[in-house]
Amino acid sequence: MSRLPQDLEARLTAAAPAGVEYSAETDSHGVTVAWLGLAAAADLKPVAALLHEMGARLSMITCAQPSVPEEEDEDEDEEDGEEKAAAEPKETPKTFGGTPFDGTSYEIDYHFDIEGDALTVIAYVPQGGDIPSLTPIFRNADWHEREMMELYSVKVTDHPDPRRLFLDASVDGAVLERLIPFSTLVNAASTKGLWERLLAGKKGAA
Repeated sequence: MSRLPQDLEARLTAAAPAGVEYSAETDSHGVTVAWLGLAAAADLKPVAALLHEMGARLSMITCAQPSVPEEEDEDEDEEDGEEKAAAEPKETPKTFGGTPFDGTSYEIDYHFDIEGDALTVIAYVPQGGDIPSLTPIFRNADWHEREMMELYSVKVTDHPDPRRLFLDASVDGAVLERLIPFSTLVNAASTKGLWERLLAGKKGAA
């Protein structure tokens, strides 16, 4: 049986006036995993404040730049060699809140524990956009947010101590966007890529 309050969705919806997408699943052991997508990143702070009042614990914050969704294959009704009529420009896919899914926007996930059940709050931010700091509400958000600011072009507003966490001040920010794509980093493909570049450099120097 789920330990999440029965009126949780209603309370979260009230805290996020721009709109939410909520879903939840409970497994055979009674553990519930729920997701709350926010239409507006500005609603993150009141939602977090509500969760804090409920005794929720912030477990982790993760950030990524989702790839552009793959287009579905269209039926090829036309004869070979026949040119298609001028197609209308395709619109960039967007979240339900209007943030573009163009490969540059961010999905920031806030993972909460509520009495053993899990709730992930999802906020979408365009590249160069900002999101409110949760550090004043959940102290352990501090390092997560500072790391996110130096690895990506995300500004965390009202952070009490926005100094660099790992990178020297002389290094430009957003290193994961400029140097190693996050998707490459997490699947370990960067090792192979860096090795190939090293070998190519040796051959050029020979």
